[in-house]
Amino acid sequence: MTTTPDTTQEKHVRTGATVWLTGLPSAGKTTIARELAGRLREEGRLVEVLDGDEIREFISAGLGFSREDRHTNVRRIGFLAELLARNGVTALVPVIAPYADSREAVRKRHQESGAAYVEVHVATPLDVCSVRDVKGLYAKQAAGELTGLTGVDDPYEVPESPDLRIESQHQTVRESAAVLHALLTERGLA
Repeated sequence: MTTTPDTTQEKHVRTGATVWLTGLPSAGKTTIARELAGRLREEGRLVEVLDGDEIREFISAGLGFSREDRHTNVRRIGFLAELLARNGVTALVPVIAPYADSREAVRKRHQESGAAYVEVHVATPLDVCSVRDVKGLYAKQAAGELTGLTGVDDPYEVPESPDLRIESQHQTVRESAAVLHALLTERGLA
């Protein structure tokens, strides 16, 4: 007796993507990513949030905050995100990634592999970020306890032409995530 596949089951092919959310510390990158992740999961998508702090703890432990170390960190995260994206996972990456050349290297890696890549600039102004100060970094920097804070005494190179620019100070987290979800839907990635 020969068996045939059940024709009532459809094969679901999932398109993965990397959604890189870049911006200053306390801009709202992780908050937006987590809100979007919940929505995508409710729709049945495979999603991972590659939080910059967690990556530094588990994958990039030992790296400092020099330009070279930051570039290495971004490349590692980019590799992991691209690997997930190629395998049908939407990788949401809320990482500062302050240097344009590092972000461009990640984009290029995705292009070479054919994995979808979306760059989102969470363009929250420095004064708003310093008031939010989620991790107390701005307060530590102002007190002289911290140097090398991105956007204050270390550079942040603003993306010239991101796929989306979100000004989180003008909308709720849910609204920011909805705008990003709409872009992903338009591109066939959600």
